[in-house]
Amino acid sequence: MKVLKIVLIVLAVLIGVIIILGFVAPKKYHVERDVIINAPKPLVFQHIKYWNNWHTWSPWAERDTVMTYSIKGTDGEEGSVYSWVGDPKITGTGEMVNTGIIKNEEINYRLHFFEPMEDVSDGYLRLSEVDEGTRVVWAFYGTNPFPWNVVMLFMSLEKMVGPDFEHGLAMLKEICENEAAEAHQGSVQHDK
Repeated sequence: MKVLKIVLIVLAVLIGVIIILGFVAPKKYHVERDVIINAPKPLVFQHIKYWNNWHTWSPWAERDTVMTYSIKGTDGEEGSVYSWVGDPKITGTGEMVNTGIIKNEEINYRLHFFEPMEDVSDGYLRLSEVDEGTRVVWAFYGTNPFPWNVVMLFMSLEKMVGPDFEHGLAMLKEICENEAAEAHQGSVQHDK
């Protein structure tokens, strides 16, 4: 009887701690990375506007060699959907829906993971002109309801997703800068 009482007290304290942590743990998250690309905005925009181009600079597509993807709707327009099925330990299964687009400025999307764990977030890629070319900001954000907000006290989305965003932006930078250099070289040769 005494052991049962101790177990119940420990369980009650544990539940109380979890509830208190649920009140103080942040419910919102936002992960963001950026890069400067030495290429014009319209060129960079073509690479982020079309889902079909994402596969060339996605860090997850690079890592998951069994991943397959499909595109529904008109690629590059609001409402188009990028769906994928991959290794559950790397990419899982999910889809991104284009939720809004501003020409040469930004694309917004809703990210829905189905496996290995269901989750929904929103994200965007935004472009702005800078002296060195085009600044690209890639971000995703959302909310973690109780009790997931407590779990996130012990996991860092910044550390989990941030490096992938950085790697993807580095690949996007390389693709766009190579394309811009080829276009510049072509125009120089044409002017001769």
